[in-house]
Amino acid sequence: MDTDQIVRTFVEYFEDRGHRRITGSTLLPPPGDPVLFTTSGMHPLTPYLEGRPHPLGRRLVNVQRCLRTTDLDEVGDATHLTVFEMLGTWSLGDYEGPQSLDWGYGLLTEGFGVDPGLLHATVFGRDDRTGPDTASLELWQGHGVPVELTVEDNWWSNGPTGPCGPDSEIFLWTGDTPPESTPTGDDRWVEVWNHVMMRHRRLDDGSLVSLPQRNVDTGLGLERLASLLQGRRSVFDCDVFDPWRRTVPTLWQLDEPSLRLVCDHLRSAVVVIGDGVLPSNTGRGYVLRRLVRRVLTVLRRDHPQGGLVDLPGELIRHTLDHFRQEGDQDVVRRVLLDEERRFGRLLERGRQVLARPRFRGPLTEEDLHYLHDTHGLPRDLVLNLRPQ
Repeated sequence: MDTDQIVRTFVEYFEDRGHRRITGSTLLPPPGDPVLFTTSGMHPLTPYLEGRPHPLGRRLVNVQRCLRTTDLDEVGDATHLTVFEMLGTWSLGDYEGPQSLDWGYGLLTEGFGVDPGLLHATVFGRDDRTGPDTASLELWQGHGVPVELTVEDNWWSNGPTGPCGPDSEIFLWTGDTPPESTPTGDDRWVEVWNHVMMRHRRLDDGSLVSLPQRNVDTGLGLERLASLLQGRRSVFDCDVFDPWRRTVPTLWQLDEPSLRLVCDHLRSAVVVIGDGVLPSNTGRGYVLRRLVRRVLTVLRRDHPQGGLVDLPGELIRHTLDHFRQEGDQDVVRRVLLDEERRFGRLLERGRQVLARPRFRGPLTEEDLHYLHDTHGLPRDLVLNLRPQ
């Protein structure tokens, strides 16, 4: 089942159960939102989770593109991407958590054909403020799915204050042996789907008050789900990366971690530019600049004569089409090449600065801060020019 089929199956399953699809996905939050990029499917829905009526009703389904800078240093492992798509469903004061979990179990096992014996759930146990989530526990026990009770791992919040609540996470076994241990005890259990029973608001003093309505907010990463359903070892092996995996190794010979970083960051940069962001030294533009320059740092290290001029337009077009963006691939390419030229000038300036007598010995943390703050030379670039 390819990603397009997964999306159709997911959306139609919930539409058949009374959900209306939200359209118009974008990485850019609405004006006035302090967050740089949309980080989850629920982010644009926060006012409706807090009680405002949604124009489409109380049952919603969505495919939302997201960007998370918090995962940049984890990109390259089996499950993390910078830009990805999140499948999500919501009950805005309508049905409760057990109904959501029951539908989730049905879609995974019947719609996607997952062996029930490869599933494990985690459920909120209890803490000094909130009792155990017995309703979710009983639902899983009724389906014969093993359950692990946790505390911090099964409490979801969007920050130190704001909407929050207990959640139940669904894991899929990816090992070569029969399932063993539990999700917190064996990382071969991979989280697939999180169902949050968003009932509370955390105040500044840490106390909890009830939201005006009891919501359910669920989310699962499309690329991660696709890799699991397709029997692939990582998100970089699922079908949406096939054109990148075929093409990039013919352009630049990279080891696997570098190949994953280059594919992820270039793909993410295309999507960010496709949503109208340009490189700059602040805000969203700085995130884009950092993505591109991390790629260029790798390429200059391993392929000094290579560059983004080698990147085929077909990869840009494939990415824009996949994320349902109408951007011009020539415009995206021009932005990338302009940023590469700026990086080249920065590289030359960096070499001149590092040739000064002050920096001939081992670089200290103070040196690295000075080079960044005074000369705009990022740590990654300095360490690439002057390995420690």
